[in-house]
Amino acid sequence: MKRTFTTTLRLNLKDGDDRRAFEHLQRIDKRQYRSYSKAVVAAINGYFERMEQTQADPYLETREKEDAFLRRVMETIEGSLQRAAVYGTIPAPKEPSSPASVQDEEDMSAALDFADSF
Repeated sequence: MKRTFTTTLRLNLKDGDDRRAFEHLQRIDKRQYRSYSKAVVAAINGYFERMEQTQADPYLETREKEDAFLRRVMETIEGSLQRAAVYGTIPAPKEPSSPASVQDEEDMSAALDFADSF
């Protein structure tokens, strides 16, 4: 079996997808991809591996988006807490609420009596 496979990649620059692919190839980082072949191989492998993953797990993309959203929320909260701690703007914790008063118990009893009347 041949160790090297040669093929031609033709891109029609009038076609939007082809033109974008060409532009990506023009901008590739030569330190990361030494040649167009390396970039094309990485793109093909990434595309088909991702396709296989989503076929095996159709909710993969949704979960990834949810996880990314939750990470952004957590980072925002952590950043806000850190800034607040630096500036000393974190409010003092509130005193725990007192047990229900007698008035609250009477209101609850009246509400339950009303509910029982149905």
